[in-house]
Amino acid sequence: MKFWKKAVICILIIEVVGNASGLVTFGSIKDWYAMLERPPGTPPNGIFGPVWTLLFGLMGFALALVISEGSGRDRRIGLRWFSIQFLLNLAWTPAFFGWHRMDIALGIIGLLIVAVAVTIRQFGKVHRIAGWLLVPYLLWVGYASYLNAGFLLLNT
Repeated sequence: MKFWKKAVICILIIEVVGNASGLVTFGSIKDWYAMLERPPGTPPNGIFGPVWTLLFGLMGFALALVISEGSGRDRRIGLRWFSIQFLLNLAWTPAFFGWHRMDIALGIIGLLIVAVAVTIRQFGKVHRIAGWLLVPYLLWVGYASYLNAGFLLLNT
């Protein structure tokens, strides 16, 4: 399969699955989340959707680059770490917004930071650009961990 077909498929899968996990937030944003005290630097709610759409797109493109690089140990390890970080990403939203468990969400996001960093390292071994494409994601997750910790501290 040509690279661009792989890229479109990977981007679409990551976008659909990643954004589907956000469906949990709709009910909580209007009631529970709206009542929380916010840490300094919390962006308006309208920022999150476009940022995640961009980040999921970058993740999908990075995944396509790595998938297109044939086979090998570094590729297998990179894909394994990509799967781990994506599952952790998907787990954070229900923990925070669905169960209202900011403490569990903070633990998940801590693991997510590590998993994304390892994924960047492994993807970079397979395809340098693929690793770099995940750096904005790592920065956003770091910022999100600050927000998660701030919400936890201010609202417990």
